[in-house]
Amino acid sequence: MNRFDYVRPADTAEAVAAASEPGAAYLAAGTNLLDLMKGNIVRPTRLVDVSRLPGLDRIEWQADGSLRIGALVRNADLAHDAAFAKSCPAIAEALLSGASAQLRNAATVGGNLLQRTRCSYFYDTASRCNKRAPGTGCDAREGDNRLHAVLGWSEGCIATHPSDFCVPLAAFDAIVEIEGRNGRREMALDALYPPSGAAPERDNVLKPGELITAVRLPASASAFAGHSRYLKVRERTSYAFALVSAAAGLAIENGTIREARLALGGVAPKPWRARAAEQALAGAHADETAFRRAAAAALDGAKPSGDNAFKIELAQRIVVRALTLAAQGTPDRVPALPASPFSSVAGVRHVA
Repeated sequence: MNRFDYVRPADTAEAVAAASEPGAAYLAAGTNLLDLMKGNIVRPTRLVDVSRLPGLDRIEWQADGSLRIGALVRNADLAHDAAFAKSCPAIAEALLSGASAQLRNAATVGGNLLQRTRCSYFYDTASRCNKRAPGTGCDAREGDNRLHAVLGWSEGCIATHPSDFCVPLAAFDAIVEIEGRNGRREMALDALYPPSGAAPERDNVLKPGELITAVRLPASASAFAGHSRYLKVRERTSYAFALVSAAAGLAIENGTIREARLALGGVAPKPWRARAAEQALAGAHADETAFRRAAAAALDGAKPSGDNAFKIELAQRIVVRALTLAAQGTPDRVPALPASPFSSVAGVRHVA
């Protein structure tokens, strides 16, 4: 590991100033960053420890019904917050399906949004990787690529975004609050990640020194609380990243879908909002025919980036399953195996 400076700022303004220097990186829980440093994949010259910044660890309901989640709120604390789990059950289920209990107890909301891909070629410094070393190439293109992207990938990079949490956030129009040298700004979560084909070394559009301070969910997100689910297929049921996943939310009136929300994970370089599928569902009867039509729309334009054509069919099936479960109604309890299609036994309560 290389030598680096360590700074612990007293407030957000001091943190932004310290992190604006070339080679600086923010440190919160470090559940991803420290692994990357140990593997010599990233070599920051300064760590700016934001883990004790005041005011960023709060879950705050706003007067307009929206929810503001501080960037330092722990994943486990958010998932087990009774009011949050009742209002946003699919997001709570996504959080509980990610990593291990120990990591959820440490990992933060802001860090989750900015975690790096788990592509094995990115982690192998002997391999060519445009994300790690721009312009060197992508060994994943001709390597072991069955886990890689089928939507939104480019010749320069076929890695997928690893987050579970971000998938329902994308579906329910989450807003990211950012503090930087030029003051505060905000953007839709979907806009936080560069468009397809952009420079693969850029995981996000943050400027040097910018710090995510909160994630905000609009009041409209809770309108789907009665019919929303997150479903995740992985190679083993626990402690694994998604092969494919889907977050689905439906607003149903008399058996007809008034509005739908759908996003996919594990299939693209970013959480993939399936807007064409949402449009296909609006006004349709909540049945398998409509769900299959939506699944086809969600994967329209998908193509293998290697030995992973199976992910297209798998993603379509998980979309149908997630929509079917959402239409049946959100369960009173989170499944014992959160987000797993193999779990049918009720587990912990949403509400204490």
